[in-house]
Amino acid sequence: MKPPEIVAAGELVLKRWELRWADEAAAAVRESLPELQPFLPWARDDYDVGTAREFVERSDDGWADGTEFNYAIFDAAGELVGSIGLMTRMGPGVLEIGYWLRTSRTGQGYMTAAVEAITRVAFELPGIDRAAIRHDVRNARSAAVAERAGFVEVQRRDQEGGGTEAVRIRLRA
Repeated sequence: MKPPEIVAAGELVLKRWELRWADEAAAAVRESLPELQPFLPWARDDYDVGTAREFVERSDDGWADGTEFNYAIFDAAGELVGSIGLMTRMGPGVLEIGYWLRTSRTGQGYMTAAVEAITRVAFELPGIDRAAIRHDVRNARSAAVAERAGFVEVQRRDQEGGGTEAVRIRLRA
């Protein structure tokens, strides 16, 4: 099971992560920390180029073993605007979608377009009949993206360390 390394998403393009984008990734994460930190445990004050490089290296390992497929999201001008990925951690037949968007690029429909594109990719893979998005229930923006992309909330559950997450599912049409 291997998805394409490049995915068209309207005005955006999703590209399999490459080490050469680590500087830009670190800058995007640091710029967006106030919005990312409440919801993503990896979004720490010490996030730097080394941390971004480690993420890309782990992404390469996940791609190689077929457990995780992470993409950088670029706009039409070639600026890195975020990241999105497919993960197998929820079990057979389902791919979980995780994502974040650079704060300066929110509110433009980018993440909805990226989620719709990667959902299509997920359903083109053999044996996948469900896509899932898990998000903190306090994260209204993530919830809105999932809803616009046709995901339906099916469960709420307690998170480790406190809080509640919503689980949203979309079935293959």
